[in-house]
Amino acid sequence: MSAPRSMRTPLGRVRNLGSSHSGTTDFWRQRLTAVAMTLLIIPVIVIILMLIGRNQAGAAQILGSLPIAIILVLFIVASTWHMRIGMQIVIEDYVHNEKIKLASVMANNFFCIAVALASIYAILKLSSGV
Repeated sequence: MSAPRSMRTPLGRVRNLGSSHSGTTDFWRQRLTAVAMTLLIIPVIVIILMLIGRNQAGAAQILGSLPIAIILVLFIVASTWHMRIGMQIVIEDYVHNEKIKLASVMANNFFCIAVALASIYAILKLSSGV
């Protein structure tokens, strides 16, 4: 009995798929977050320059603006997502012990989530003026 034949070419069957069958997803997500950070870096630098020399009340007034808070939150999300993907790739490539690799990937995910949540909480707290 022969194996079922596919209408797809060999290239079509493996396109966008690597050895782990996840393909280039992480590659493209990392490029997407890099582009997002590149687009957001100018507004973030302008916001930081506006905050220089301000006291807490002045900083809260600037950060109380909804567009500014949104820009900062988007930058944090893109940065932490980019950081998580990059570190995960390094761990998967250079840690050879499977148990240590699994623990490292889990720690990386938890760390990136904690950084993102703490940063977003700080921005929301400052922007709400509390």
